[in-house]
This record gives sequence, structure tokens and C-alpha cells, in this order.
Amino acid sequence: MEYSDLYVQRIRQLCRERGIAINKLATMSGINQSTIDNIVRGLTKNPRATTLHKIALAFGMTLSEFLDFPELNEYSFDDQSDE
Repeated sequence: MEYSDLYVQRIRQLCRERGIAINKLATMSGINQSTIDNIVRGLTKNPRATTLHKIALAFGMTLSEFLDFPELNEYSFDDQSDE
């Protein structure tokens, strides 16, 4: 799994758990629908911290809480090529 896929997985999981559609997340976060769509579809590989912060706030979380999940915490860059 690519590093960027972890954000997508996290957003989709939180949306499912909270019954929030992706377009509703865009409204709640104040982020353009196209930006959220690009992240979720994997077109945006490295969203800005401010974007992730707004998404976290929409879920009622701090950025720290949003980024604190096992798959991200256990991710290893050792197997990835330098980009």
C-alpha cells in the first residue's frame, strides 16, 4: 500500500463510521468538492497539512487524532524508493 493510500483509507473509514458522504465532508470541511474527490480518488498524493487539518476538524478531531491510526503508525518507508 502506498503512503498516500493511507489517507484515503482513513477518510473513507471515518465517513463510513459516521454516515457522512464525501460531498458532505467537503461542505463540512470548507474544502472544494474537487479537492476532496482528488484526494479520495488518489489523484492528489500529498495533500497539504492545512487540507488534512480541515478534514480532521470536520470529523471533530484534531489533526493529531486524525493521523493517529495503526496503518499510518506502522508504515515503513524502508521499502519505498526515493522520490
